[in-house]
Amino acid sequence: MSGTGQAATEARTGHPADRMQQVDGAVRWRWVTLVAIAVVIGVTTLVAGIVLDQKVSDPEGSFLGPSWVRLPVLCFSAVVVDLLPRALWLGRLHPSRTVAVVRARIREHWTRERVTLVFVGISCFYVTYVCYRNLKSMLPLVRDAAYDRELFLLDRVAFFGTEPSAVLHDVLGTTVAAHVLSFIYLTYIPLVAILVTVWLVWSRNIGFGWWFVTAQAIAWTLGVLSYYALPTLGPGLAYPSLFTDLTPTATGDLVDSLVNARHRFLWADGAYQGVAGFASLHTAISLLWALMAQYTIRSRTVHVIFWANFGLTVLATIYFGWHYLADDLGGIAIAVVAFYLGALATGHRPLPGAGARRATAEQPQPQPDSRPTVPAE
Repeated sequence: MSGTGQAATEARTGHPADRMQQVDGAVRWRWVTLVAIAVVIGVTTLVAGIVLDQKVSDPEGSFLGPSWVRLPVLCFSAVVVDLLPRALWLGRLHPSRTVAVVRARIREHWTRERVTLVFVGISCFYVTYVCYRNLKSMLPLVRDAAYDRELFLLDRVAFFGTEPSAVLHDVLGTTVAAHVLSFIYLTYIPLVAILVTVWLVWSRNIGFGWWFVTAQAIAWTLGVLSYYALPTLGPGLAYPSLFTDLTPTATGDLVDSLVNARHRFLWADGAYQGVAGFASLHTAISLLWALMAQYTIRSRTVHVIFWANFGLTVLATIYFGWHYLADDLGGIAIAVVAFYLGALATGHRPLPGAGARRATAEQPQPQPDSRPTVPAE
């Protein structure tokens, strides 16, 4: 949507998703930043692997086969997830009706622009995320320093001589709260891929899909840069005695597996390690989800869910000793930067009231016997 139509739409509603200003000339090139990030981080990872004699691979495993198979499978799966439930519900297993439903959905929703968004978005996100994981794994080979003591002392100063985790343990307890926060913390892992798919496949505005996936790529890239800028292990690994009173949870099991993987990587034949503290990508990505929901989705319920998830995730990072306060502050900074850079790179200006002001300035005055039209996007 552009020009007169967009201005008229902006003037009728106050929600940020409808006030969003499209920057002229940026729309047709909104994929460039995402592709550039994937290329740059991909080349960097390959060069680092060669220099450090490390195999570059998908640390999540290869149950779907090699990457050249997995990428088409992921893209095809996104299409199926959109079409299959709709066909079963509306088609009622009637062959001709089902075919008609699928054809209508493809014609109306799966336009060339949508297919490009899904294919390029998933492919570039996959490359960026896998490279992030590999560069994170190589961190101890490049920088063996750790600044845990400095950040630990900052935490104690901020909390007047005690640790933030100890305060949370006293206030929330170490049993029920541990299970609740563990669930929140671990839910983040599958949501990383799920929400990328959701925004790419079902965003009502294709531009919002580009914005979401580009901001994600920027955040993961800034995250790995922060790891190398200030290497830390996190309080749970550097000061494990502070967390021995927590009831056993799946999050505790994850900590143990990461420690074992790191030891194998450093002193045995392990191929991958995933320990890096600063900055907190859990904080960064969960905040980025909340910001994107606030600016691209109208539902207040959805807003509350994502903001609550962000708040509980931050608590979990401190509660289980994944991160120091500085790590979470760094994650917040990464999210804000990624959100705005992603917006500008994809032709949006998410400034409060900007769209409304532009709409007021640009909305044409209707002539007698005429009415402004709102062309479809």
